[in-house]
Amino acid sequence: MQWSVILPLAIFVIIIFGIGFWSNKFVTKSDSFLSEYFLGGREMGGFLLAMTMMATYGSASSFISGPGVAYNTGLGWVLLALAQLPAGYFVLMILGKKFAIVTRKFKSITLIDFLRARYNSNAVVILSAISIIIFLFASMVAQWVGGARLIESLTGMKYTTALFIFAVVVLVYVVIGGFRAVALTDALQGTIMVIGTIILLVGVVIAGGGIDNIMSDLVKENAELVSPFGVGHAYSPAYVSSFWILVGVGVIGLPQIAVRAMSYKNSRGMHRAILIGTIGIATIMFGMHLVGIFGRAVLPGIELGDKVMPALTMNVLPPFVAGIVLAAPMAAIMSTVNALLMMVSSTIVKDIYLHYIKPDSSDEHVKKTSFIITAVVGILVVIMSLNPPEIIVWLNLFAFGGLEAVFVWPIVLGLYWKKANKFGAMASMLVGVVLYIAITQFSPNIFGVHSITFPIVCGLITFVIVSLLTHHKIKEAPQYI
Repeated sequence: MQWSVILPLAIFVIIIFGIGFWSNKFVTKSDSFLSEYFLGGREMGGFLLAMTMMATYGSASSFISGPGVAYNTGLGWVLLALAQLPAGYFVLMILGKKFAIVTRKFKSITLIDFLRARYNSNAVVILSAISIIIFLFASMVAQWVGGARLIESLTGMKYTTALFIFAVVVLVYVVIGGFRAVALTDALQGTIMVIGTIILLVGVVIAGGGIDNIMSDLVKENAELVSPFGVGHAYSPAYVSSFWILVGVGVIGLPQIAVRAMSYKNSRGMHRAILIGTIGIATIMFGMHLVGIFGRAVLPGIELGDKVMPALTMNVLPPFVAGIVLAAPMAAIMSTVNALLMMVSSTIVKDIYLHYIKPDSSDEHVKKTSFIITAVVGILVVIMSLNPPEIIVWLNLFAFGGLEAVFVWPIVLGLYWKKANKFGAMASMLVGVVLYIAITQFSPNIFGVHSITFPIVCGLITFVIVSLLTHHKIKEAPQYI
């Protein structure tokens, strides 16, 4: 156990706890518990919005598994990762002001609140809730596994012990602090992620003797490592192009990201967030994945991809600096898992419990229920994480695709197309999720494109056709659309 490495991480965790306890006073004193606990009172400015979007989006996949895949397959994966660069731009530009205005008019606290008010359909609400719970559970498992593996690499502890420690740290500050604690810790974590990425990339380049030397070593080992198509021509032009749907434009359909677009203070903050967020995401995605492939020339022979980034950090940086840099993946994982935890908790409490089970609950009862549900969800994810997959990036991307197949068109068309209705939304969601799961299981690279492509296209066609055929059965869309 290297204490000089662990000390900066321990300080980081203590600060996170402090933010959680400080945020709790807003939760306990707020006149509107639900708005404060699940949206932070809609008070985020530009920097905070950019950081929370970036930190929520940057996850264990970005800092742990992503570099590991790049290590194994080459620069082709770095090219794929860059498709994520405009993610925050797409979300805030397409949803942007209108989404914030409409959700305030509807008094929406969760994404499902918006869908309920827009489509007036219990079927849409229930399918949305089930989709969020199932796919975000899968995504949270990926984050929990990433956090545990990071602690395991640093301390030599058993995986289960590391998993327990990580779970306790996250659950304590999220349960007591709510969305405000999540957003404020995201600001700290996002900053650490950017700084850590730059330090590690510079350290790996120096350790490898410069970029020219690293590239030369990679070509000598296998020229396909520097090919845009990856080792074994793994990434065809069609696959690379379609990957943009999954981690670029499709990000609009991720509930944990979309909800950020309803929580900022004003349009000035949104415009600042677009600029800051795009620069931050570009730095992280390009830098960390480049670290992965460059690291192959510096430290060859690493068998488990998820251990590439921790191993490189420990080998190319002084111990104390390594501890600071390793706070970056810890920050990425914690910030993502806390956002997912809040999303699942708000879905269960606000969208299911308060609407269908006990709608007349007092504020005090809602508080207790929210705390309990958040804790129980976290414990269930820990249990599901006890038997981890080898490379967690695929689990995370599977969850991304499932959520996008369900939500992207009900959100976008519901916001901008007055003829969009509950029949079209329901048909699109069902076609999207069923087709996505079927393709993923039986033919993941059909026609050489990513498995999200056909569900997204078919979901759009289904939505438009069914909405047009049933438009006469529905009253006009809400006046704010």
